[in-house]
Amino acid sequence: MANPKWLEVAARRSGQLSWTLGYVFEQYRKYEGKTAEELAVELDCSPETLEWLSLCRRPSEERFVEHLELIEKRFAVEPHRLAAVVRHVEVLDVLPASQEQEEKEESFLLAARDRTTDDETSS
Repeated sequence: MANPKWLEVAARRSGQLSWTLGYVFEQYRKYEGKTAEELAVELDCSPETLEWLSLCRRPSEERFVEHLELIEKRFAVEPHRLAAVVRHVEVLDVLPASQEQEEKEESFLLAARDRTTDDETSS
């Protein structure tokens, strides 16, 4: 049976909602430079299943394992693979802000080192 026509649009839109797996998948693909097809292979599911998964709510911290098991039963997805993707995004969602600040500070310091004064060049 073919997926409904609205599914692709809904899955894409879910990538903008941080409480969905669609957001997790979108972020993961962005961080890792992967296509949806490559992510589907990584999760050992079809691209159509990935679209359905995108509409699911993210597993909550309090009931993470239970939510993964429910998703596994419904979509026949390996819970360890899905957990790895979710955790990867959780970590990287926290890092960019501090990493971006470090990169700015580092380039400022490099620029400061590049500058020489007349005293330094005359030695």
